[in-house]
Amino acid sequence: NIVHTQGWIHCHTPAIDASGIVKAVLDDLYDDFCGMRMPAQVRIALACCLNMCGAVHCSDIAILGVHRKPPFIEHERVSSVCEVPLAIAACPTAAIKPAKIDDMKTVAVKNERCMFCGNCYT
Repeated sequence: NIVHTQGWIHCHTPAIDASGIVKAVLDDLYDDFCGMRMPAQVRIALACCLNMCGAVHCSDIAILGVHRKPPFIEHERVSSVCEVPLAIAACPTAAIKPAKIDDMKTVAVKNERCMFCGNCYT
């Protein structure tokens, strides 16, 4: 049995897209599943981010997508594509602070505080 999250179609914080990875894993393990060569019933789960809606914590084999870098800020675009107060409030570790660069309202990221959750860009 393999379960996965919806990825970029429905989720707002995915680090990966599920469908391609799930297909590759299932293609590789298909004969083992059909031939009942696994030691028991096996549950494989894939979650696109750390929010755990893919139930990876209660699976035998878990594949988890993880953001690995802090967000890169394009300061000239922030005011047109971002609600600055919401981006600041979305950060669980207070790594995002308001900033002003060349009279533009923007944000600054304290990289050492970032936990790579992806909430700031959703």
